[in-house]
Amino acid sequence: MLIVLSGPSGVGKGTVRQAMLAGDYRDFQYSISMTTRNMRPGEVDGVDYYFRTKEQFEHEIATGGMLEYAQYVGNYYGTPLKYVNQTLDSGRDVLLEIEVKGAMQVREKCPDGVFIFLTPPDLSELKHRLTGRGTDSAEVIEKRITQAADEIAMMANYDYAVVNDKVDLAVKRIERIIESEHLRVPRVIDRYKSMLDADPISQSK
Repeated sequence: MLIVLSGPSGVGKGTVRQAMLAGDYRDFQYSISMTTRNMRPGEVDGVDYYFRTKEQFEHEIATGGMLEYAQYVGNYYGTPLKYVNQTLDSGRDVLLEIEVKGAMQVREKCPDGVFIFLTPPDLSELKHRLTGRGTDSAEVIEKRITQAADEIAMMANYDYAVVNDKVDLAVKRIERIIESEHLRVPRVIDRYKSMLDADPISQSK
């Protein structure tokens, strides 16, 4: 199952994703995104993101190598396609942590995915988080706040909205969503049809 987690910049997507993958609830396979933005302190190439130049990223776009991509505050962000397809085909869940514009592209290509919008308690708290991480200038923070308001208005395109007031609570909410999605009839009915087809008793009725 494809699980898409997105929301405005500064809402804590990365922190929630790390907490999800650190737990033992489910064996998620995280699909690492690609970006052209500068690496922040503590980030590792190939772990947090694939950090690439603008030219390298545009080459991937031109050759059809991206499931989705978007430009955000002057940088590209996107999801390499090959890895996602291989992991889904192997029968494992794939978790994408991506920007809102990219999520809308995935929604068009993969409508049966689970789309979860992570929200801040309010915009003032979002601004506090952006300022507190100390990685952006005041001008960039204002741009992110303005864009966040536009992105929150796009929540109607998602299946679920989860407030990130506390990370552990947000993770539990997302885990319950995913557990429920795995039990939806459209996701399991083919398995039961196969069981009936293979059962000689049901075939004789």
